Amino acid sequence: MEILIHEDKELPDSRIEIYCPEVSEEILDMVAKLRVYDKKITGVNDGGTYIVVVSEILYVESVDKRTFFYTQRSCHNTSRSSSQGCGEGVYETPLKLYELEERLGRSDFFRASKSTIINFNQIQSLRPDFGGRMLVQMKNGEKLYVSRQYVPVLKRKLGL
Repeated sequence: MEILIHEDKELPDSRIEIYCPEVSEEILDMVAKLRVYDKKITGVNDGGTYIVVVSEILYVESVDKRTFFYTQRSCHNTSRSSSQGCGEGVYETPLKLYELEERLGRSDFFRASKSTIINFNQIQSLRPDFGGRMLVQMKNGEKLYVSRQYVPVLKRKLGL
């Protein structure tokens, strides 16, 4: 595969073109991964609504029929009453876990348990745990478990 980058200050925005003999599964996966950098989602934190870039989400979790996503980076507040940063990095979303799983589709997010979706790109390290589970440490130091049922999905993402 050949990768070329051309800088052109005349262009109003970045553009990516892919030339290939045929559209393969690998090409579709690359396109999906590129699109995740352009995706945004809104979440509520401390009474303000924030726009968060999907690639900055560490993981998504469902607790007591409510859905939250967690970040460690800054985002943009859309609330007129507040101009502060993102607070704790914990945002509530009205979307259900399965809806977020569909939206994040072919990107680097994967189901880790019945209540958790993890951003593969935000994983710092992982190691096997008791009962066939996998212990995952995120880039912010937080530790999550991939349940035995979903470990094969993680192994596929690792190429194992």
